[in-house]
Amino acid sequence: VLQIVKESQQQHGLRHGDFQRYRGYCSRRLRRLRKTLNFKMGNRHKFTGKKVTEEILSDNRYLLLILMDAERAWSYAMQLKQEANTEPRKRFHLLSRLRKAVKHAEELERLCESNRVDAKTKLEAQAYMAYLTGMLRFEHQEWKAAMEAFNKCKTIYEKLANAFTEEQAVLYNQRVEEISPNIRYCAYNIGDQSAMNELMQMRLRSGGTEGLLAEKLEALITQTRAKQAATMSEVEWRGRTVPVKIDKVRIFLLGLADNEAAIAQAENEETKERLFESLLSECRDAIQAVREDLKPDQKQREHSLEGDSGKVSNIQYLHSYLTYIKLSTAIKRNESMAKALQKALLQQQRSEEDGKRSPRPQDLIRLYDIILQNLVELMQLPGLEEDKNFQKEIGLKTLVYKAYRCFFIAQSYVLVKKWSEALVLYERVLKYASEVQAGAGAFTNSLKELPDVQDLITQVNAEKYSLQAAAILDANDNHETESPSQVKDGKPLSERFETFCLDPSLVSKQVSLVHFPPGFQPIPCKPLFFDLALNHVTFPPLEDKVEQKAKSGLTGYIKGIFGFKS
Repeated sequence: VLQIVKESQQQHGLRHGDFQRYRGYCSRRLRRLRKTLNFKMGNRHKFTGKKVTEEILSDNRYLLLILMDAERAWSYAMQLKQEANTEPRKRFHLLSRLRKAVKHAEELERLCESNRVDAKTKLEAQAYMAYLTGMLRFEHQEWKAAMEAFNKCKTIYEKLANAFTEEQAVLYNQRVEEISPNIRYCAYNIGDQSAMNELMQMRLRSGGTEGLLAEKLEALITQTRAKQAATMSEVEWRGRTVPVKIDKVRIFLLGLADNEAAIAQAENEETKERLFESLLSECRDAIQAVREDLKPDQKQREHSLEGDSGKVSNIQYLHSYLTYIKLSTAIKRNESMAKALQKALLQQQRSEEDGKRSPRPQDLIRLYDIILQNLVELMQLPGLEEDKNFQKEIGLKTLVYKAYRCFFIAQSYVLVKKWSEALVLYERVLKYASEVQAGAGAFTNSLKELPDVQDLITQVNAEKYSLQAAAILDANDNHETESPSQVKDGKPLSERFETFCLDPSLVSKQVSLVHFPPGFQPIPCKPLFFDLALNHVTFPPLEDKVEQKAKSGLTGYIKGIFGFKS
């Protein structure tokens, strides 16, 4: 039962939380099953209800009919639960569909009691029915009944997991992990105060809650902190006590230590990133609540004086404190991402073999740029301009991150074989690191959370020697490439038969054999003939053979007009 349900859910929408798509799949599969089994409910004109009985259990697909009915009702209930956040009236329809799903599950359990069904299916049908019953009681807030149903379901799945191989037990153990937070939540509502801590640990291990418990657990955490916030009236930071009157800020400050502890205990980078984002979101909301209480006047808002003391107002100092928390958290998040990228850089060769994009030093440079920008904003917080210790502490942190930024810039230059630039940057890293060590005497505790500068110095010294060796080898390689036997002058093969040359391009696809198209070459033009002998030839006289031309004049002109000829 569980395997059929899980495979159908993962393949038809529930991987992305699309319950409507899964409900449509259940309806279509029911129609196909009824048609295949010839188990139709009447025809187009008249409905004739039929029930699956033990007598017709000749095919296991009859049990699948009941299971798909239950799944369709359950998926519709989960779809309505998503819509009920904006339309509360749909909650009544949600409860109705859950009751319908439980009714189908009870029918499935009753049919599985037949002798034709094996023991494993009987147990799974009982666990499925207990699971849906627990979901219904959970929605009705009947915590004791829901806890009993979930415990029954958990017990059955644990026994099934122990009875089969490890591969088959994975599915059952996953369902047990899904149910456990619901059981602890029911126990907390019954009165078990220790369940709250277990719920927080489950939330941390799973990387976030899902399903019915998600919103309820978040609301429970907020409610618990709100009760504690009623007794909180002030906060102390850097020797100054500030009253806290805004409830949202109180709740945030109370949960700050728990969130930081959860981040420290996170098992993987994905969970840690999610917790960082959640903490930053809460911090931004608290800052917005404080900002709304600040006076609109710029002078009063930024440099509000209390008498002649020169201090900013309490509300402005509280705003600076929350901004400090936000920027510090952003720095920790970026530093965590940088550590993860550094680990990936060490495994770069394996990543290239897998065909994945390997990280580059430029990715780390961007992260350290953001960290340095956050540190600049920290130094400009109102109310801390006169705090010399704070300014010096931030200055030392800036030097640490500048050293790491220079280091990875040098690494990026090494990749493109810019040896001199990389060497200068390595010297700059050592300069920053020595300044940190010289000024870190009174700030040892505050610098413990930062990356170790001594490790960086050791790594830079090793990289410098490697860099010098690589530069020498690269210079030798360039010298060798200039030898006559390896010089490639650009001539095609047809023009250098008499010269030996190591040309690796001859075995490539773009080999140069001849010039094509061929270039223009000079050729002799077509000869011109000049008859020079004609100038030296004397022709015989021809006067006696040529008729004398008539004399011309006025008389000849007049005669010519009137047609007289001589």
